[in-house]
Amino acid sequence: MSSLQPVRGTHDLLPEEMRRHRTVIERARDLAERYGYLEMATPIFEFTEVFQRTLGDTSDVVTKEMYTFSMKDGEEITLRPENTAGVARAFMTHGLQQSLPVKFFYAGPMFRHERPQKGRQRQFHQIGIELLGVADPLGDIEVIALGQHILEAVGVADRTTLELNTLGDPESRQSYRAALVSYFSDHRERLSADSRDRLERNPLRILDSKDEGDRELIAQAPVFEDYLNQASRDFFGAVCEGLEAIGISYKLNNRLVRGLDYYSHTAFEFTTDALGAQGTVMGGGRYDGLITTMGGPATPGVGWAAGIERLALLLADPPPAPRPIAVVPVGAEAEREALLLTQRLRREGFLVELGYSGNVKKRMRRANAVGARYALLLGEEELAQGVASLRDLDSGEQESVSLDALIDRLRRPA
Repeated sequence: MSSLQPVRGTHDLLPEEMRRHRTVIERARDLAERYGYLEMATPIFEFTEVFQRTLGDTSDVVTKEMYTFSMKDGEEITLRPENTAGVARAFMTHGLQQSLPVKFFYAGPMFRHERPQKGRQRQFHQIGIELLGVADPLGDIEVIALGQHILEAVGVADRTTLELNTLGDPESRQSYRAALVSYFSDHRERLSADSRDRLERNPLRILDSKDEGDRELIAQAPVFEDYLNQASRDFFGAVCEGLEAIGISYKLNNRLVRGLDYYSHTAFEFTTDALGAQGTVMGGGRYDGLITTMGGPATPGVGWAAGIERLALLLADPPPAPRPIAVVPVGAEAEREALLLTQRLRREGFLVELGYSGNVKKRMRRANAVGARYALLLGEEELAQGVASLRDLDSGEQESVSLDALIDRLRRPA
């Protein structure tokens, strides 16, 4: 405690980094609204059952990474490790099945107890969208198109690749699951301990293993495509054709899977090689069985989430800090008038800095330190004439401007 450092896996967002985050969030929010996705927020903690049901009792998130707490009344709550489960819970809580389709955008912090790395913290931030109530491939196309549009708006689309796969319908998934069990059972002794456990519980998750021995086996494992029925092939074909029609390129990745049974059909990720091991900047897919898993009515769904930290790291340059106008009173008599002028300008929409104390030299140093565009000097002589001296801090030029005309002058382009 004496070192007064942030908890491991958390960090402070000081203004420059916060501007990067705000750029991602604000551009995403504006575009999401253009597509009809309205912003909502869920609590940062939920009853633990919400995540156990949706993420699966055997997932690494549930078994190793969740921050779970017991309350005095015996209830268990968990800081949200992701937000789709919370959105689905809110959908059920508020009876929104009567208002389908529903389209949500969210932004906020998530929490996972894992080894901190570049672009991955224990408290991290995500933007995301969820589309509930649309079973047609057009829903998949729209959410991917919005994701691509946001990456373009943030300026990172040219450094990402859309990877695409299909998980098929439940019938296809069962066929593929059986094929995986048969294949990996023949090589059981070569599997890692974690993958042997997954073989019994959730064999698709073996395909996510990072163990080198597992990776060698995975390379020869059956591929999902060989077990798709015609309905699944038609659905995926429609998604691919739609993306091509609107000019979105993609790369097929038949090893891109989702381990839980409520996922179906489209799975996708936008990846980059610019962040080292943390290559996924946006990932999502269709989860038609999620609401049913949580005890609600059968409701199709599709969506994605994106890491704000990772997108912020990809921004070429942080947005520049806004440049204020510095109001500089000259002499004690001008202090009150400077305060009045400062508030007037702020109410007119200008960003204004008023030095709290000091002589003119000290206040001008402060104006330069905060990157002010102009300094407004107000002394006895100016007050007597009803003017202010406006100094351009880039060029050094200075002019006298009537206080009555000051607003119009400041609104003119520099």
